[in-house]
Amino acid sequence: MKVTITNLQDHVKLDAVLIRRAVRYVMKKERRGEDVSIAFVDDARIAELNEQFLKHAGPTDVIAFNLDSPCDPDGLLGEVVVSAEMAAAEARRRHIAIERELLLYVIHGVLHLLGYDDSAPREARLLRGRQRRLLNEFLEER
Repeated sequence: MKVTITNLQDHVKLDAVLIRRAVRYVMKKERRGEDVSIAFVDDARIAELNEQFLKHAGPTDVIAFNLDSPCDPDGLLGEVVVSAEMAAAEARRRHIAIERELLLYVIHGVLHLLGYDDSAPREARLLRGRQRRLLNEFLEER
């Protein structure tokens, strides 16, 4: 499994090794092995993507683009786009490490790629519970 990281922002210093390990951890726990791409952007760029693809105004924390297709044999499950700027602001607001907030967004996005949904209250609770458990387990094991 290949985890590609693209950094298109300068708000947060990224630990690419830790991020790759977290993605691999989630994929292993979910018994999947496809490649995943993670892009870190600023609020302006994620707002553009949010408007263009989801028809929502303004920035958001994370967007997942599922690219897995039977017609696409390259093994790329999809791309997760994370607003590092939003993660930094939220981490400051909650008085937690930026690293933890970034990993939460990454895990959330990967779970979306794997089919988890948060459009309805019940599914949102399941997704949030799963992402919290995975994040806590990953951080305990590292």
